[in-house]
Amino acid sequence: MMETSVSIEEVRRAIRELTEQSKETDRYIKSLAKRFGDLGNRLGEFVEGMVRPGLVRLFHERGLELHQTFRDMSARRGTEAAQIDLMAIDETVAVAVEVKSRLTVEAVDEHLRRMEKFRRLFPRFSDLSVMAAVAAMVIDDEAAAYAEANGLFVIGQAGDDAVLLNSEKFEPRAW
Repeated sequence: MMETSVSIEEVRRAIRELTEQSKETDRYIKSLAKRFGDLGNRLGEFVEGMVRPGLVRLFHERGLELHQTFRDMSARRGTEAAQIDLMAIDETVAVAVEVKSRLTVEAVDEHLRRMEKFRRLFPRFSDLSVMAAVAAMVIDDEAAAYAEANGLFVIGQAGDDAVLLNSEKFEPRAW
């Protein structure tokens, strides 16, 4: 059996090297996370760019005479805050649209929570009937069914167009 002798100084040097490598790995992982986050934001902007031009038309097809759209509305009151990706309005109705690259049940829940505080955070819309929608490039079947069951319009992609995926019997919820 062969014996090896390692000095305390060699152990300390090895620990320092491993610590430095660990720090470098952490920096690299943080950099990758930021890049992926930026990519996710860009995909969301892409989906938003696909949805926004046809938003008024989509709701006209469902009998809502919306005629204006706004991007990126945000509000803060005290500790409460909310951000709405797209808003379509007319004189009596508003639809707050959350845009995702992929729609999940969790994203629907997040938008439902946002809508619960909508009137407190956006009092300017207090005299309008406010509805909500979710839009995405990729939509999980479970998420689409969940969104519709909770009164949200569901906007998806069909070829180059955005389309409402809700059934003809769908009744939107008003907040």
